[in-house]
Amino acid sequence: MKAIVITQPGGPAVLQLQEKERPTPAAHEVLIRVAAAGVNRPDVLLRQGKYGGSGDVTNLVPGLELAGTVEACGAAVTRWQPGDAVCALLTAGAYAEYAVVDARHCLPVPAGWTLPQAASLPETVFTVWHNVFQRGTLQPGETLLVHGGSSGIGITAIQLAAALGSTVFATAGSADKCRACEELGARRGINYKEADFEAELRETGVDVVLDMIGGDYTAKNLNLLKDDGRLVFINAMRGPQAAFNALEVMRRRLTITGSTLRPRSADFKAALAAEVERRVWPLLAAGKFKPVIYRTFSLAEAAAAHELMESSEHIGKIVLITS
Repeated sequence: MKAIVITQPGGPAVLQLQEKERPTPAAHEVLIRVAAAGVNRPDVLLRQGKYGGSGDVTNLVPGLELAGTVEACGAAVTRWQPGDAVCALLTAGAYAEYAVVDARHCLPVPAGWTLPQAASLPETVFTVWHNVFQRGTLQPGETLLVHGGSSGIGITAIQLAAALGSTVFATAGSADKCRACEELGARRGINYKEADFEAELRETGVDVVLDMIGGDYTAKNLNLLKDDGRLVFINAMRGPQAAFNALEVMRRRLTITGSTLRPRSADFKAALAAEVERRVWPLLAAGKFKPVIYRTFSLAEAAAAHELMESSEHIGKIVLITS
């Protein structure tokens, strides 16, 4: 089979199309003929060798999410059958014509969604559900601030929070990106290049912040939180170090938390997949969440897809068409 391989840690050019042996599913796995794979920022960090706990990434096939059809099932798999259309979360291996996945980490392709559209779901939906709704405990009627609102994570968080009855604000880096956030359900998009989001939202306050920026955003985020507010980190693009007033955290009973999804156990991801199917998939069926695909690339163009991801010019998801 054809697959994209990280030939060594480095820039996009280290992603090379190679021939690899088609994998064989273990008893609890399914073999999927991949139609499309989502491209995510953790893929970039993995390619660079900077994803925490990733080890040596040389010869690794990247890709955390995919959609396709089940080709074969392991002996212990009961839910899926060959021919079933699924999307799935995996720790690596989606940038290929075939991939093996824990059967519990697969979900049915939503009705009316194409396979490339479905490939844009697992990594972002699983991440947002766990961080915003499980760790951040966002409730209907509360207010969420999403940084990077036009990213794959951002468009997912905006749509899910709005669909479940929360007010959403978002930051983004251009007027077009802010407008896209508002069209997806944000009450307001704030162009961080032209305005200070802390000053803009000081009178409103927020209950939960989903932050992928870190660094100097941290104190500003904490200042905006209402009493009992929650700051949830999923990345730290401006750096992991930050200064803040611990006494204010104590006085206002603030919670600072966060997570990374890839290193979590298979059992954790299985439980998360089941909750996502129960809570999020009905919203997709009801049309309350729509796919936002910015651009697709062929499998051989994975390096160009990564260049676009690193440029941050996109609004929504970038997807590789693998077959």
